[in-house]
Amino acid sequence: MDLFDYSLEAQLKEGAPLADRMRPRTLDEFIGQSHILSTGRLLRRAIQADQLSSLIFYGPPGTGKTTLARIIANTTKAEFISLNAVLSGVKNIRESIAEAERFRKEYRRKTILFIDEVHRFNKAQQDALLPHVENGIIILIGATTENPYFEVNKALVSRSRIFQLKSLNEKDLAEILRSALNDQERGYGNLNVSMGEDAVDHLTRVANGDARAALNALELAVITSEPDKDNRIHIELATAEESIQQKAVLYDKDGDVHFDTISAFIKSLRGSDPDAALYWMAKMIYGGEDPRFIFRRLIIFAAEDIGMADPNALQVVMSAANAYDYVGMPEGRFHMAEACIYLSTAPKSNSGFAFFDALDTVKKEQDSDIPNPLKDASRDKEGFGHGKGYLYPHAYKDHWVAQQYLPTPLQGRVFYQPSDQGYEQKIAGEVARNREVQLAATMETLDSHVDNGTEYWQGRTMGNTTELLIRIREHLFNYLSPQRDNIILNLNAGSGFLAGEALRQIPEGTIYAQVNSESEKNVLENQYATLDPLSRPIIQQLVPQKEFLDLSFFSEAQIQFDAIIGRNCCSGYLDKIAMLEQIYPLIIKNGCLVMAENLPVFGQRLSEYLPENRLPASLQDKILNAEDQIYLDQANPKTNWNDQTFLENIKSVGFRIEKQLKMEFKNETLIAPGRIESWFSLEESAKQSYASYLKKELTIEEIEVVRELLKKEVEGQVIQWKTTWMFVKAVV
Repeated sequence: MDLFDYSLEAQLKEGAPLADRMRPRTLDEFIGQSHILSTGRLLRRAIQADQLSSLIFYGPPGTGKTTLARIIANTTKAEFISLNAVLSGVKNIRESIAEAERFRKEYRRKTILFIDEVHRFNKAQQDALLPHVENGIIILIGATTENPYFEVNKALVSRSRIFQLKSLNEKDLAEILRSALNDQERGYGNLNVSMGEDAVDHLTRVANGDARAALNALELAVITSEPDKDNRIHIELATAEESIQQKAVLYDKDGDVHFDTISAFIKSLRGSDPDAALYWMAKMIYGGEDPRFIFRRLIIFAAEDIGMADPNALQVVMSAANAYDYVGMPEGRFHMAEACIYLSTAPKSNSGFAFFDALDTVKKEQDSDIPNPLKDASRDKEGFGHGKGYLYPHAYKDHWVAQQYLPTPLQGRVFYQPSDQGYEQKIAGEVARNREVQLAATMETLDSHVDNGTEYWQGRTMGNTTELLIRIREHLFNYLSPQRDNIILNLNAGSGFLAGEALRQIPEGTIYAQVNSESEKNVLENQYATLDPLSRPIIQQLVPQKEFLDLSFFSEAQIQFDAIIGRNCCSGYLDKIAMLEQIYPLIIKNGCLVMAENLPVFGQRLSEYLPENRLPASLQDKILNAEDQIYLDQANPKTNWNDQTFLENIKSVGFRIEKQLKMEFKNETLIAPGRIESWFSLEESAKQSYASYLKKELTIEEIEVVRELLKKEVEGQVIQWKTTWMFVKAVV
């Protein structure tokens, strides 16, 4: 490098965009991607030990693919050559290979060849790399925004480790922005720049997981902001919005009468006034308006303003438009009139605007991963396990099964809200009930993965499949038999699974919904946001304690209820009597408590899936003894009771048992790959794993035998899982 080259490089470095200047130089500076770079992870260990094999980094823009390659270049002792597939061809590849061969011969050093946007190489260019990757002349590091299993030569993929980088979350992006504001060497640490939290939140949300986009927006905000009299730059929300959003291009046309008349026509249709609608349409036709323009507006109206209130409306107007094209004028005016009269007299619903709410969410919020069961299993099931766990609705009763369809961060978000008009009035209840069951099943499936699955083997005894949830709700409300004006408290309301049904059955009453967390509260608020404020449940967040749930809020507010309902309200608390003692005085005389509680002590035991002829009798006895100890554990609130103690506890606080029923259910349950490994974890954090209980009776070698046998028998299989539920109606 001569003096001029050095000067040019210094100028480019000094004038580089903020996003380029702030690129992390070491792994310690790198933010995000903890799933592949946290301490102890394979990639981090390989980079630190300088023991890399060929790699392909796959992920969206701005997630750190090129940055990781630069970090490797800074830390490796190997030669490092970088190419961009957009600017390079076979000639550049050959030159790089020749250089790598020279380094190997003269210096006995390896060469890392980094190719950015490797998917842009055609097949011939990718084939040119293959023999040199194969013989070890180069270690290939490729970066791509496209799925390498489809866009990169299969032979290259098979010889490389694939690391998938994910869109950065808002917390990571906020940390990156603050780092840029504070960095005195590469960022704005010397410029006295500050940024409001609302501005930071906006940039991190709209950047959509892309660190480059967030930093570019910050840079634009800083360079376009004037310092105040104290030479300080403060970036407000309005500046952040201008820096990252594209401005809409506004335009107008001549012809006010044209637009005013069509506006009057549409508003008359919307107001269900056929006389006015016919008048304005006649005025347009008499004035020479193109009938096809009117039909286009009628077609839009059929979906926008009628929609699902009368799904036939769109068919009627399309048929009229086709008939007009076939017949022409003047007879075609009959078809225009028929469409006009039908649409103006049809029930109205603008529920189709739900799409635009969804679109607004897509624009404003960070992209979320598609749930794995929904991904295309036909293309990359083997590569990433896509599609595993999908439940085929046609295989279930009524061709419907509850499972997760929305991304996890959007669970509980409601876009479509049926109106009370026409066809939608008929389907509104069904839509709401299905939505509540689906949300309950999804939320509890997600909850069961907390703790890295250490309690998931017990959680499965909850058995929350579609049919079970529906039957639980039916039993509870058959026991409850509410009156239209009741005041009801729904304990452990969670997803709104019971609160929604209660709202439908007591239209003149009041529902209080007790939730245990801010996230549950948000789910319910989203679910009922479209209802009239007086029709919504009153949501009260109470923080649960280990011993019992403190319900003193209601007693202090002197609120009493005609009934209290709940599902799995007591099973999470050690002191169930203390819980029931708080409930009793909250219910009016002759009011009732209606509960459905899961009893894991009678639920599925994993030993039942072990074939007896594959285990010695002595080992079978040990396993059974260990499982018995699980359900005698008085420190575990899930197992320290049974149906008899449940009833005795209820009666001990003053309730009279009016109805009781113990029911066993068998539900289809998928044992997902890797789940058994978590059941058998013996790490310190897995104190309540299945293996931790077995360890009290079995040796490590015996536990390993059980694990391997259970894995062979049920992993990846859909099995019948037994659960037992207790339904009780108790009267004050």
